[in-house]
Amino acid sequence: MLSEAILKNIGDGKSSISFHYIDFMYMAHSELSKLVGNKDPLNIIAKSLSNKHKIIFIDEFQVEDVADAMIIGNLLSQILKNGSQLFLTSNAHPDDLYKDGLQRQKFMKSMAIIKDSLNIYELKGLVDYRARNIFKYTDNSNSSPHKDEDILKFIKSNFSSHEITSNILEINSRKFRCKSSSEDFLWVSFSDFFNQSTGSKDFIEISKNFEWVFINDFVECNDNNADIVRRFISFIDISYRENTKVKFFFGNIDHLNIYKGTKLKILWDRCLSRLTEMQTIEYLNNT
Repeated sequence: MLSEAILKNIGDGKSSISFHYIDFMYMAHSELSKLVGNKDPLNIIAKSLSNKHKIIFIDEFQVEDVADAMIIGNLLSQILKNGSQLFLTSNAHPDDLYKDGLQRQKFMKSMAIIKDSLNIYELKGLVDYRARNIFKYTDNSNSSPHKDEDILKFIKSNFSSHEITSNILEINSRKFRCKSSSEDFLWVSFSDFFNQSTGSKDFIEISKNFEWVFINDFVECNDNNADIVRRFISFIDISYRENTKVKFFFGNIDHLNIYKGTKLKILWDRCLSRLTEMQTIEYLNNT
């Protein structure tokens, strides 16, 4: 991993720690819930981290959620004030983070100290390793729409020994609509499932609990459907990181055209690269 390579060269492993951004924010929210009623809980979290780790690395830094945006700048500022060194990687320049998000001015103000305190480098790679398998595999079954009964038949032929349960998914003490599920797989509708108030915590649990995820009912989206696309991007990020096997039934929609807006362009461009790789036989064989 990039984080491991960097930490190996910049500091003693005993005094350093690396996080994926999603895991870092999950930790932060969990700690905040334990510190309700305490004065300046962010500083308590920052001091705890700084006392244990002098070098903190956060990989794939990307802010998509308003709850994250309202705390991340202040939390990182407190960590810097407490003497720890921060290393962040991101696919976006700091000025482009949380673009068009709610209360973005407040977010940018809290992030100002980050820009002033850290050196910013743009690293340009010559090879897009996520996209290198694009030309090696094409799923011809995606060239026409799939009916639900065809997909169900396909699923049953591969999971015949497992009982298929109801169309309600219970996760993180909440219920969501789905197409079907068993102990090994989850089948959801793109247009319905990601239109519900799902989030990164739910996607993490899905990756932990299901070997396979099947998705159909794709529709073309624009900035009027940004919430659906934002949740789908988060799902792809987590599924890719956790090596979750995903089968996409795009029907007659080219996956390149799922999102035609501009607000999420930076995030969507990266998502497309992962989405393309996740359809290859190489990815599925290595998960």
